[in-house]
Amino acid sequence: MNNPLQDPSNTYASLSGLSLSHGKRTRLWRLLYGAGPRNGSLLVLPLDQGLEHGPTDFFPNPPAVDPDYQFRLAVEGNFSAIALGVGLAEKYMGAYAGRVPLILKLNGKTNIPSDAEATSPLFASVEDAVRLGADAVGYTMYVGSPRQHDEFRQFEKVRQDCERYGMPLVVWSYPRGAAIEAKGGKGTLFAQDYAARVALELGADLVKLHEPDDKRANVPAPYDKLDEDAQARTRRVVRSAGRTMVLFSGGEKNDDDAAVLRKVEFYMASGAQGVMFGRNMWLRPLDQAVTLVKQVHQIMARYPR
Repeated sequence: MNNPLQDPSNTYASLSGLSLSHGKRTRLWRLLYGAGPRNGSLLVLPLDQGLEHGPTDFFPNPPAVDPDYQFRLAVEGNFSAIALGVGLAEKYMGAYAGRVPLILKLNGKTNIPSDAEATSPLFASVEDAVRLGADAVGYTMYVGSPRQHDEFRQFEKVRQDCERYGMPLVVWSYPRGAAIEAKGGKGTLFAQDYAARVALELGADLVKLHEPDDKRANVPAPYDKLDEDAQARTRRVVRSAGRTMVLFSGGEKNDDDAAVLRKVEFYMASGAQGVMFGRNMWLRPLDQAVTLVKQVHQIMARYPR
């Protein structure tokens, strides 16, 4: 019998196998097959860094401070969707409505307070997403934060609204807080595996995760004894997400294009539904970013879902 951790065909969720309302299925079909690679995989361009990190993220590529830059990249690079908050959607989406699928981020925070008690309050609603023509909403969940009881209650209303409106729900499942740091840190297999399972348990349709690292110091058992390579760790996380589709973060900007492309191949071979590329794309000059994303498309074409 095949080991499910070694066989990526047994790890990823597919649209046909999910129990969904007609509204969710229709919107997910548009994301998976109506834009981007159009083969069931996803390539998402997020623009929430101005809120989450501040304007300094745009300093290396000054044109990127104008959201029109990212919308142009989304069109010319043929992304599956752009993910951003309500203010950017209302002020910049008009010229691109119908051309770029929208994932509306409903909550967020600045990086000014400490992450020790991280929380991400709502500033938009599922109804806003419907009004703006979105094909999904995004919600950041800080798994393990001392404030997670507030996060869970807030999430309940969002999930119920998503069911009522037929809106797919993408969870940015981020381990954060003092307890996470005491148990090895947010990048460990323990933290990322738990974050994947939390997204599934709470009802996410898709989850954004980070690739788990190989650190085992201070992590709880049995993770402290697991000696797995990068692909086994990543496949384990995808499997823990079950019938929740997994998107991996494209990470901070890497000037080595070949390394970026190897990472895309790695994620797709590990069973991911796709990749969410932010700074690794829009911190490049537009022509370079478009050239790189075309190469990403060539890789994702080999991994229909």
